[in-house]
Amino acid sequence: MTDVNNQTQTQPLSEDAVVSFLRDNPDFFVTHEYLLDELRLPHKSGSAISLGERQVQVFREHRDELRTQLHELVEAAQQNDKHFEKSKRLLLDMMDVKSLDEIEYVIQAAFKDDEKIDFARVVVFGDPDDYPAANLHIVSEQTARDELGTVVDSQGAICGRFTDKQLDFLFQQQAKEVGSAALIPLRNDTLYGVFSIASKDPAHFDSSMGSLFLSYISDFITRLLPALLSRSKSALHAEKVPSLLD
Repeated sequence: MTDVNNQTQTQPLSEDAVVSFLRDNPDFFVTHEYLLDELRLPHKSGSAISLGERQVQVFREHRDELRTQLHELVEAAQQNDKHFEKSKRLLLDMMDVKSLDEIEYVIQAAFKDDEKIDFARVVVFGDPDDYPAANLHIVSEQTARDELGTVVDSQGAICGRFTDKQLDFLFQQQAKEVGSAALIPLRNDTLYGVFSIASKDPAHFDSSMGSLFLSYISDFITRLLPALLSRSKSALHAEKVPSLLD
């Protein structure tokens, strides 16, 4: 009679046991290298390849991915250099601005020769009768909210496609030429307006692009606006005060 308690029974290894073993013995295939050529893995072509061939394929895919990422980083760095130089020149010119009208002039001049940015616009919130600027677009905040909607309340830049209504408000007669745009509110504790730029290229501004460039410019304009608005309003008030000699 056979004693079943003494009988050795071989149990098949589970997948978890194999995985656990290989993790505990990462050099297993170093001493059993021949197995790499015996293990078969599916391939995109439909045929099977060895584990060694699969490792080479993964290495090549990873290498190509790194090359792509490096190329994108180099392009981004070059673009950032251009943005930095443009920001620096624009901010230096902004330091000499003495009136509201000059803001629009300086911004238009800064982007005049830009290959990617075709239009730039500053919209200031306030009563147009209080700020007689010939070139700057000045409207009430409520009017802007009616035309732009919730983008006015954004805490950062918004890039991509805008509605026809929004583009008409921001870029007026140039709106039909706009392919994509970016907008950032001019705010600190107070909302002073919005700054927007646009390209004829529909793909130039998209929701994934960085906004540091816009943030620098908008922050600087926001710092300038309170004093310029106050100066413009005071000048208008002085003009309206009748002279004692009249």
